[in-house]
Parts: sequence; structure tokens; C-alpha cells
Amino acid sequence: MQGLIIENISNLYKVKSGENVYTTTARGKFKKDEIIPVVGDFVELAEVDNEKMEAVIDEILPRKNYVKRPKVSNITQLVFVLSSKHPKPDLLMLDKQLAFAEFLNIKSIIVLNKIDLDEKTEFKTIKKIYENVGYKVIETQANEGNGVKELVKLMKNNINVFSGNSGVGKSTLINSIFNENVTLEGEISQKNKRGKNTTTSIKLYEIDKDTYIADTPGFSTFEISEIESNQLENCFKEFKQYIPNCEFVGCTHIKEGNCGIKQAVEEGKINLERYNRFIKIYSELKDKESKKW
Repeated sequence: MQGLIIENISNLYKVKSGENVYTTTARGKFKKDEIIPVVGDFVELAEVDNEKMEAVIDEILPRKNYVKRPKVSNITQLVFVLSSKHPKPDLLMLDKQLAFAEFLNIKSIIVLNKIDLDEKTEFKTIKKIYENVGYKVIETQANEGNGVKELVKLMKNNINVFSGNSGVGKSTLINSIFNENVTLEGEISQKNKRGKNTTTSIKLYEIDKDTYIADTPGFSTFEISEIESNQLENCFKEFKQYIPNCEFVGCTHIKEGNCGIKQAVEEGKINLERYNRFIKIYSELKDKESKKW
């Protein structure tokens, strides 16, 4: 019998199989093989007790993808939530996340939440930048439910992971989708306007058949060290068509002359601020690579 791991608490796993949810443990062989089941894994169950709703995870089926932090697998869509204000949008982290999604070949949606707090409507500039790149960007006001129906349509038939800094409204958004308090809403510290992390474990919530969302622990940094610095260019969607215009093979698009990317920036075809964030991310990756040896 097969199922999907929807929750992990300590060494117990909740596995959904058909209409049933089983409390399961994992075979000791997984530790020996240095692999552990994670939320999002499709698994083979054994020793099934239908009366107690208990079973044992016997096999982990091949994964489409795997994220180390937070530990989750088989994601088909990432939903990146930014707040228009309080906390202010962290576009460097967003670009790191988008690059990582491209690296894993996962679809992305950008949600600009708390638009009601943005009196100068600065979020419209952000929306235009990322729509021009080719991303779907949705405006929401989670506490009022505005924009939620559009988001739900795009989430259908996917295992969706919500990501973003603490305090941006991920939990409020999920509660609005379900119209009930399925996750604990966070508080925003009035002192420093930074979010207090309230989500401590990963759990998949079922919206509809074959449609899940995961609320992941809030985090303020995002490690993308799995990407090699020379691969980063392919993780910025808008770069790809201009890379063939570079004169030098292995062009870093930073110091070289006759660079197709830099020319596209000068001509306004690639957003300058996003290009500058590319340079920053590239430098971070390069620095980490130099410290490996």
C-alpha cells in the first residue's frame, strides 16, 4: 500500500493513503542507508493495522526533488510570500529562492501580501519587474481574503510550499485559504517590525484532491549553496536568451567586455536592480566555493 507523508513529529510520520491517515514509523534500514523519510515523500507501507490506523514505512519511492532546509520532497510549486510593508520586501532573498526553484525545476508564484499597508503602492514596481521576467505575481490582502481565490486556482494539482520571512503573512494566508485557523498566526513585534517565528514543524494541508500546501518554518536566510556559481546564470530566467551573445565562453557577466547580459542591462531589457542582486548572489557562492578548499 502506498501513501504520502503529510506530517513528521519526532520519529512518527502521518501518512495519507486513499481517504485514510496512518501513524507510522520508519524501518531501521533507512538510518543505515543514511536516508530518512521527509514530508512530501511517497512511501510504501507494510504491517498495516487498519483498526489502530498504524503502519510501518517500508520503502521511500524515488523523489522528484529534495530540499535540505526545510526538509521536504516532491515539491511541484513554490509560493513565495512577501509583505508590501512590515516587514519590508526582501528582494535579495526572493531572488535566491527563485534561483533555487529554477535550479530544482520547480514552478514559482510570487505573492505580494499586505498591499493595504503600502500607501505609496511601491509593490506595483516589484510586480512589474517580476512579471516582465515571466513570473506569476498575485496581490493579496490575506486578513481580508482578497486575492486568495486567484491563488487557490494556481495551486491546484500541486504540492505547494509556502516560503518567506517570518511576519509576511504566510500563516494568515493559509488560514484564509481554508477559512479556518489551521496554523498558528504569528505576531509582528511592534518594536522592530520583524516577525516572530511561530511555525515549528512542516505539515501538508490538503485543499483538494491531489492539491496540498505546506507551511514551513519561517526563516530569515536562505542557503542556495547547492548551486555552483557558474550555474547561477541559468537560474535567472531572463538571462538565458542573452547568454549566447557573450564573446567569452564561461563569461561571469560581471567583469568581462562584450557580454550579452551586461548589454541587455544597458539596453533596459534586464532590470538593473535584479542584475545587481545576481552579482551579490554570485559573489556569495564564489566565496563559499573558495572556502571549501
